[in-house]
Formats: sequence, structure tokens, C-alpha cells
Amino acid sequence: MLGQTQAVGLNAFAARVVDVQASISSGLPGFSVTGNPDASVREARDRVRAAIRNSGLSFPELKVTVALSPADMPKVGSGFDLAMAVAILAATDQVASEMLASTVFLGELGLDGRLRPIRGVLPAVIAARQAGYRRAVVPIETIAEAALVEGMDVGGASDLGEVTRWLEGDHVLDTVHAAPVTQAPPVPDMADVVGQHEARYALEIAAAGAHHVLMTGPPGIGKTMLARRLPGILPPLGLEDSLEVTAIHSLVGELSPGRPLITEPPFVAPHHSSSTTALLGGGTGFARPGAVSKAHRGVLFLDECAEMGSHVLESLREPLEDGEVRVPRRDGVATYPARFQLILAANPCPCAPAHDVDCVCSAVVRRRYLGKLSGPLMDRVDIRVRMDPPGNTALMSGSGESSAEVRARVTAARAAAVERWSEFGWRTNAEVPGSALRQKFPLPPEVLRPIELFLRDGRVTARGADRARRLAWTLCDLRGAERPVEDDVAQALLYRDRGASW
Repeated sequence: MLGQTQAVGLNAFAARVVDVQASISSGLPGFSVTGNPDASVREARDRVRAAIRNSGLSFPELKVTVALSPADMPKVGSGFDLAMAVAILAATDQVASEMLASTVFLGELGLDGRLRPIRGVLPAVIAARQAGYRRAVVPIETIAEAALVEGMDVGGASDLGEVTRWLEGDHVLDTVHAAPVTQAPPVPDMADVVGQHEARYALEIAAAGAHHVLMTGPPGIGKTMLARRLPGILPPLGLEDSLEVTAIHSLVGELSPGRPLITEPPFVAPHHSSSTTALLGGGTGFARPGAVSKAHRGVLFLDECAEMGSHVLESLREPLEDGEVRVPRRDGVATYPARFQLILAANPCPCAPAHDVDCVCSAVVRRRYLGKLSGPLMDRVDIRVRMDPPGNTALMSGSGESSAEVRARVTAARAAAVERWSEFGWRTNAEVPGSALRQKFPLPPEVLRPIELFLRDGRVTARGADRARRLAWTLCDLRGAERPVEDDVAQALLYRDRGASW
């Protein structure tokens, strides 16, 4: 006797449909699982047996073998429970098999037969649709997440009994879960920031072109305050980006049933004591996304970055350059998207007084403190801002521009960039390769004169020159012009050159 269903296996951000075959044969009673399962999949034997019996169904007192194929793919997690149980019930003719061939089953089973939510439902359903399946059964708590995938007939079940009755045609699976709708936490408004006009404009430029920023200044000056308001001036995520970001957070298990789709750029701020694994992803067994992937299409804010380990900071160089992170595993390389904006904030020295004249650190100590920010890492940071305490007049004045006003200008600048680069598949100025800027969109020699002078004096590297070109295009877009002028290039270099002596 043989029964077959389908599930979806996750390997980092990649998902693949897995055939689940159950064979019932004569011999000593037993239950074995083959196909490269991990410990949680092997433990499914006890969960599935108890769930079938406690759902009023019969578990065969024969030799039961469940094969998960392809066998060379590692099977991780408890999401195969439901498919294994349905395959066994199909092999013993306890459920109808007409719809099994076109349906994928996802979910963990409790001992009482209840269906429990699992991580990664969204990427799993997307993979099922890409493989040609048009029907999926998921835990009822994840129905809102699974329903985001267009072209899939998704049903939510509370327990194994509902699934068996649905297969028999005696029950209709729910398509809506009555979870309370939760609102996204409000993003603080730029109008709350007093003074700091130069830093505010620097963040506006960064938002318009997706550039990376370093802010330095004494504690309490507003570095964190400004960084937390950056998502409020970024354009909302498009549908494709929303699904990609939501899929990552689904793998992490951070989606709310009342707000399954992430539509605003995420803001991720790990503690300065975070490890390389916490930042890039990894862990034992299943390689989970790290902070850089959770910040995909959003903002990664590293406060007190000078307190972080140098090896942790250096690990950011490849994701900043490639827009993805690759985590080596025993069975291959786990790859996650990581196209984020990096915002660094640091005090100028360890003692960090309110006024520089009160600093007790020697010149060597000050250089060593910010020395963790290596040249190759800082070469990838386009904007460097030194923040000074605002005057008494600024503190007593009213509020500045709101986030909505700044976002309107940022959105217009990004729209101009999208129109210019759409033919090549780039969406922001920060994504454009330097070779494309030099060959397909060259600027006149007189416009590039500042870069030539900086290269001659050794004040900028070849990579830095390309990044200055990108920043110049962003300044051009904010002005509403068609091409950068010499002032744009000079200003771009000025933003990169500030703080070279820190």
C-alpha cells in the first residue's frame, strides 16, 4: 500500500517541493523516515502517530516507511508533519486521493491532532506555485500569510480532522483567520528633530540614492534620533519588494497574523555586542537570516559601531558590495538577500564628553577608537557627517520639516533614478556599477575635474571615485536636473572626505 503527498522543504531562502511517500508493508510494526531528515523530522514519527490516533483515525500496526525525496536535500523542521500524516492515511485508504496530486500540505502536528503554525509559509507557498501547484493546505494561523501568493487556492485548517474531512468532500477549509488586525508601529517624524540641518539633509540625500552614512558626534546630540526617522522618509515598498521582505521575516518567525504583509522599509538595530552570526545569519542546522537580511530593502542601524568587534564590522563588506549574504554550511551555501542602507553612529572618542575641550583621550586613543572602521569599510560609506551641538536658538525654535515633506522629494528623486536605470534593471543610484557610469553615462571632463584632483592627491580610491559619481547623480536627482554638474561632483566628494582625519 502506497500513499503520496507533497510538502515544501526550505534551505535558507531557497524552497523546493518535496515528495512525501508512505509505504505500508508486512513485517514488525515500526515507523521509519528516510530522505536525509534532521532530528526534528525524525521526531515526527511520534507526533504523527499520536495525532492520527487522537483524531479518531487508525494508525496501521504494520511496517510504515515514509520517504522524503529528493533524498540528497536536507530536510529540516517540523513542516513535513501534515504531509506525512496525509500520506499514511492515503496509503491505508482512510482519505480520498483525488486532490492529493495537486496539493501541498504544510504544518506541524500536535499530539492531539491540532495543526500548529510553522516558519517560512510564504516562501514555501511561492515555491509551490512556481513548481506548478495551485492548492495548499496550511495552519489556520498562517492563512493570511499564505494568501498573499496570487494564483494559489489556499485553505487553512485547525487540526488533522478538518483536513481529512476536506479531502473527503465533507468540509470547506477556512480562507480567513479571525486574528485581530495590528497596526505597524508608527515611525517617528523628522519634525521632532531640532536643528542639525546638515545631518537632516545628509539623510535626505542618503534616502534618495540608497547611500550608506556615518554619523559621529558627542552622546545625546541626536544620531539615534535621526537614524530612527530615516524609514519615514523612504518610499513605501512595492509589491515585489514587500513579498521578498515578508518572506525573510516569515523565515525568522516575526510576522504578525494581523499584519502579514510588510509594506514599509524595515528598520533593524542590533546591539553593539552582536556577533557575526547574529549580523550575517547562521546557527546550527538551518541557517537563519541575520540582521542584514532582516534589513533587506530597509535600514540597518549600527549604533555605537566603534564598540563593535572589528571582525564583525569587516564582515559587512561583502553584503554591502553584493547585496546578498552567503553563509557556508556543511551541505552547501545558504544565500539570503541583503540590499540594505547602512547607518553607522559613533562617538568621537571613548570618554565622549559633551564638548571636545573636555576630552581626556590622547590622539592615539582617539585614532584607535575609530580605527575599527577600516579603510575598505569606510570606502563603501558615501556620506560622512560630523554632528555638533545645536545652539540655544535652535533648541528654542519650532519644529523643522515633517517626514512627509522630505519623503515627497525623496520619492521624486527615486522615480527619476528608476526611469533612468530601468532599462538595465537598477532601481537606485547606489546599485549602479561604476563601469556603467563611466561607459554608458559618462560625464564631461570639466564636470569630473574634482574627482581627477582627488585621485591625483590620493584622497580617494578608484572605488571611492565611482561612489562619488553615484552620489553626484543623487544630488542631481534631488535638484530635478538631467545630469550632474561640477558642483554636484564636488559636493559628493566633500561628503566622502569629511572626517578623513577622525
